[in-house]
Amino acid sequence: MRQGWRVEGGSKRHVKNPFANKFFQKLEFLQNFPIWVKEESLAESVKGILERIIFRNEETFFSIMEMHEENNTRQTFTACGKVPGVNCGETLLLTGNWTQHPKFGRQFIVESFSSTLPTDVNGIRRYLGSGLIHGIGKVYADKIVDYFGADTFDVISTESARLREVPGIGIGRARSIKAAWDEQYALRDMLIFLQSYNISNALCLRLHKVYGQEAKQILQSDPYRVAREIDGIGFKTADKIAKNMGIPSNHIARIDAGILFTFSNRELSGHTACAREEFLSSTQQLLEIGQEKIADRLETLIKFQKINVIADDLLQTSPMSSLEATLVKQVHRLYTAQSELPPIHCDNAIIWAQKREGFTFADEQIAALRYALTEKLSIITGGPGTGKTTILRSLVAILSAKNIKIGLAAPTGRAAQKLTEMVGVEAKTIHRFLQFNPKTGQFYFNQENQLPTDFIIVDEASMIDTRLAVSLLNAIPNRAHLLLVGDIDQLPSVGAGNVLADFIASQRFSVTYLKQIFRQGQHSEIVQLAHTIIAGNAKPPPEMTDLDHISPKHDFHFIVTNSPEECTQTIQQLCTVLLPKLYKIDPINDIQVLAPLHRGNAGIDALNEKLQQALTSPVKQIPWSHLRLGDKVIQLRNDYEKNIFNGDLGIIYHFDPNSGTISVKFNSESVELSRSDLGDIALAYAISIHKSQGSEFPIVVIPLLTQHYVMLQRNLLYTAITRGRNKVFIVGDPKAYNLAVSNKKSITRTTGLAHYFGKIFSSIVDAL
Repeated sequence: MRQGWRVEGGSKRHVKNPFANKFFQKLEFLQNFPIWVKEESLAESVKGILERIIFRNEETFFSIMEMHEENNTRQTFTACGKVPGVNCGETLLLTGNWTQHPKFGRQFIVESFSSTLPTDVNGIRRYLGSGLIHGIGKVYADKIVDYFGADTFDVISTESARLREVPGIGIGRARSIKAAWDEQYALRDMLIFLQSYNISNALCLRLHKVYGQEAKQILQSDPYRVAREIDGIGFKTADKIAKNMGIPSNHIARIDAGILFTFSNRELSGHTACAREEFLSSTQQLLEIGQEKIADRLETLIKFQKINVIADDLLQTSPMSSLEATLVKQVHRLYTAQSELPPIHCDNAIIWAQKREGFTFADEQIAALRYALTEKLSIITGGPGTGKTTILRSLVAILSAKNIKIGLAAPTGRAAQKLTEMVGVEAKTIHRFLQFNPKTGQFYFNQENQLPTDFIIVDEASMIDTRLAVSLLNAIPNRAHLLLVGDIDQLPSVGAGNVLADFIASQRFSVTYLKQIFRQGQHSEIVQLAHTIIAGNAKPPPEMTDLDHISPKHDFHFIVTNSPEECTQTIQQLCTVLLPKLYKIDPINDIQVLAPLHRGNAGIDALNEKLQQALTSPVKQIPWSHLRLGDKVIQLRNDYEKNIFNGDLGIIYHFDPNSGTISVKFNSESVELSRSDLGDIALAYAISIHKSQGSEFPIVVIPLLTQHYVMLQRNLLYTAITRGRNKVFIVGDPKAYNLAVSNKKSITRTTGLAHYFGKIFSSIVDAL
């Protein structure tokens, strides 16, 4: 290491330690402010016993530790750095450099480390009693160490059956202790192995959850497998591990992994197919090798049917080709099969429904009802206030009068709840409707065991991605009708595909476009504003700068701020003080902030931090986590075992310090999450507009700034506005509003459905 100057410490994000006193809180600044120190000519090593962890950030592994120098019980020193998986009592061999902090004195900055378990009885007692090993608290730690002394660790590791010799420990607890011991050390071994690859603790825990004690071995033998199978660990991280192990840049395994990553990365952006030229260019940028080698390997994968070529030289992975082909085949099967509904005289049924509602339906509403009753597959699309509720309520009433078995479904729990309120009949999420079995990973209702239903209505259909659409269509029997209801002006599905828009674009089905705003919508400023946005009217609504001018009479307010910092401050004041006081509401449950981007001073991350600080107490901080009791959180991935899904919102209401689990209430149901599950949830005082799809909130607050320009699109703003049931507040810059409304070009999704519609519906081939 050459002599010179360098920066130690420093972090973009400040993570508080609510349990620390003022002195410890000052020590936190070590990871937030750079410290210029003089480098030594060579890295040094120091050995010591970890006495106390002053501060630990479980997300970044940054730790501030009080160490005792080995063989010197009085001499202590402070060590700082990324040190994952260690616990009090361990002996650490630290490599790094000494520095002199102007306020906190001499410290050792850790660059790498190794550790050994304590060997003396007192160290072993403290280590076991720390709660690190599930099943061993302070009481049992004392009993075990009193019985086995300095041999305790050897007994647990190699002779765990002997634990039953300790009074009070039976066969069940002995096995539990041994399993927890093995799991903890496999996890720690992996944490230390991955510390140089910038893999977060949450991802490490997920790796361990999926692969168990084999995680490190799998990473070493096939790092690209992890990129394919674990959400959150991408190609670049796996590639870094592979390069460190000596895998060359032109290795076949690396090229194949890069090819598959290009496709999976496009799926994350919603595409199910990719043009050949675009694919080759993207993969070359990723792999940084010659395009010829990529093209050669691509042809091999095409030859072995790992990649398929469809119309116009579009490329698809074989699984995605199979999904889209299956989807269209199932649509064709349903569409061409004979209806088995009892005879319904449509004109009489519609007249009956109008009398029941107490008014005459518009022509487009009548058309929608007629199509639904006569066509095997029909579609209704339209914005807020255009009469969808009236149509669905009337349709359900007509079908119920005929004793027809109806199934109501929506992609999310909130959307299903809204559909239930609209029509007065229970609706379910599509996963519950099809009865997903987490043990088998399959739906109970499928192609072999189809739904016992005659008419299926699916609301918020714009949110349905390709995979879910296939599962749904597989389970619908030939006799049934399917009505898809959605707003194609909203953002498309989070998952890959553009199912509703592609169905409409195929021109194979009866589609009703609802455009007329009815009486209730005419009195809503939110509905009116949403339709002016879709019409492309870029003029912002009336603006205000004084929060005292907020009027309960108005549904919509545009509050002008001059900077991202002012925007964030204004939103915090609105959500925590003004709106709860003005409308007598719960700031956590009744207000939702919807932001275009995660990063930035007015991004989702910054807003969540500010709102958490204002709405919850630091005393309620959950150890080793940035979460607190009372926090509003969002589920980030589908967890079929726990029956919680991407986008579900919940409230943390309990923490068990013994088991390390937290309890969250999602959609009125309690779910217990372990420490390894916490990477799947995030703060949700502010969420992305994409995550809000299918939901409605009493009050919506939207930061809108020119710094969000990469996301400023008409359908994004429209989706955000229409999430507000009663009130909407935009906080930010009118120029950003103009940019969003003027930008009609949303990202076009590339899919293969048009190709398969053309092949199957025109009967060019009988099967794919």
